[in-house]
Amino acid sequence: MSTTVKSSTTPAFLVQAAISFGVSLAACVIGIAYLPVGGWIRAFLGLALLYAVTSTFTLAKCVRDRQEEATVSGRVDQARLDKLLAEHDPFRVDT
Repeated sequence: MSTTVKSSTTPAFLVQAAISFGVSLAACVIGIAYLPVGGWIRAFLGLALLYAVTSTFTLAKCVRDRQEEATVSGRVDQARLDKLLAEHDPFRVDT
């Protein structure tokens, strides 16, 4: 008996997340470009934006890895329980 683990992320959600990320990134870049400040301040804000984007990807990867780890350990625990239940005979009499 094997059960497949199905991902709860739909393609529509993935597209929505990608579009949302692209729009927010573009808005930040345009906002930094049109700020009425000097080049050094724009460069600093650009580096901050770059750091935020890379740390967002890192955080998303960590969350995904933790979820996969929990799923795998949950499947192992379920397999152990299934094995114990299959081996258990409630009508066996020990003499």
